[in-house]
This record gives sequence, C-alpha cells and structure tokens, in this order.
Amino acid sequence: MKIVEKLKEKKLSVSFEFFPPKNEQAQQQLFNTIKDLSPLNPTFVSITYGAGGSTRDKTREVVKRLHEETDLTVMAHLTCIAHTQEEILDILGDYQKIGVQNILALRGDLPLNRREEILKGCKHADGLVRLIRERFGDYFCIAVASYPEKHPESPNLERDILNFKKKVKAGADFSITQMFFDNSYYYRFLERVRKEGIDIPILAGIMPITNFSQISKFSQMCGATIPEKIVKKFENYTDDSEETKKIGIEVATKQCIDLIESGVDGLHFYTLNKSDATSIIYNNIKSYF
Repeated sequence: MKIVEKLKEKKLSVSFEFFPPKNEQAQQQLFNTIKDLSPLNPTFVSITYGAGGSTRDKTREVVKRLHEETDLTVMAHLTCIAHTQEEILDILGDYQKIGVQNILALRGDLPLNRREEILKGCKHADGLVRLIRERFGDYFCIAVASYPEKHPESPNLERDILNFKKKVKAGADFSITQMFFDNSYYYRFLERVRKEGIDIPILAGIMPITNFSQISKFSQMCGATIPEKIVKKFENYTDDSEETKKIGIEVATKQCIDLIESGVDGLHFYTLNKSDATSIIYNNIKSYF
C-alpha cells in the first residue's frame, strides 16, 4: 500500500528507519529489532541506502524480505548521485516487480571515484523524483528529505526551501525531515514552506540520544543543532551508558509530546537498528494515539 494513502487515514503517523546489516550477526539484530517494534503498528518502515549505492543489494534484500514475509509497509531509500539513469530505472523496475510501491528519493553523498557517471544520471533529488514520475507514473509513492535547519551544503534556509519546493513540484508525496533536537527549527521551517504553498505531509525525524558522542558526530555532519541545555544534561554522564540512555529517552519523549500537541503529521524514528529506546518512547507517548 502507498504510504501517502496511509497518512491520510492516520491522525498521527509513527514510522521507523533501519539500515542494512553488514554481517550475519548484525542481520540477526536487525530482524530481532523489527520483530520487537512490529507490534507498535508503524505506518511504515524504511531501509537506508549506503553512500554511492554501497548497500544496494543489501537494501533490496531487506526490503524484499520485509515486503514478502511481514505485514509491514516498507519503503526503500534510493540515492541517485552515483547511478546512471539506466541503473536507477533497473532498480525501480525491480522494486515494481517485487511489488514495493514506496521510495525515498535522495541525492546521496557525493562519491570521489565515480564522477564520470554522475553526469549521466540525476544530479539532484528533484531530478530523481521527476524521472520516477516520467517513467512509472503514479505507481510509486515518493518521499523526499527536508531540512529544518537547511541542508549543510545550502547557503541559507531560503535557498534550501526553494530546492525543497522543486522536489515537491516534481511529484513528491510527502517528506521526512533530517533529525533535529530543537523543535523551534521545525516549526519555523513548517511555517515557511506552508507559505510557499507546500502542503504535503512533513514527518519529523527523531533521533533518541542514546550515545552522546555518536549522536554529536552525526549532528555535526548533517548540521543539526543540539541545544546547550540538552548538552548539559549529558555532561556528567559521559562514561555512564545507562544514565545517558535514560536522559536521551526523557529528552526525546518531551520533544515528541511537544510536536504531537502542536499537530505534527508524524514521527519518524531513526532507530540505529535498536528497539529499546524507541519502544520506551512510544510507550511514553502512546496515550496520544
């Protein structure tokens, strides 16, 4: 089923993101996590796509297995920057044969060793969205990324919103934001895009801070600000993983409640292939469903 249709039916969407496993042990952990989270009845789950298409086959493998062996609605991430149009169409055609109808269309990280092929494919996500619509019509539900604090490569938020508008105009059905920790950025972004006439659902990307050092590095890479008042909560617990997780769950729970009470379309949890924090946060907010 197309995710956009499910979003119309639900007052509040909850969804989970996973990444393809690198080995047998990681695969077992992934599917144990999915088994743990499935009873929460997510609107959908998504499977990421490595830089430069590095997890192409593994992404397909997980997507196919979930689609065929579970009742979950699954969305496949697809980056275009390191693929030719022929490769992109082959991937999409394969998903169509499998019966997968949901794609997250992304530019992806720029690889260093395949620059000649970049020129043959889509340079940006709006081009990928347009290609999908031109070749497959309305078969796929297409999601795109959005950035409450702007994309790291964008000179300012205004330019980034114009780029976002291009993706929507090309045929995107809904969006998932980059992770953020200060809801004011999300509200500001939402206000500005609505003024631009963009009315697609925009799901909030939630990253529970269960490992402060790791999440800090992630946030620096993607340009997501961790407010000083949150940073201070973790300062005395750098060597205490359990207390760090407890604080991270508390912070994420408060963030989610504020978003829900402000009318957010949905919450998309970046799980890092672990279920415990996400499960606890869900139970903390389940009264809102």
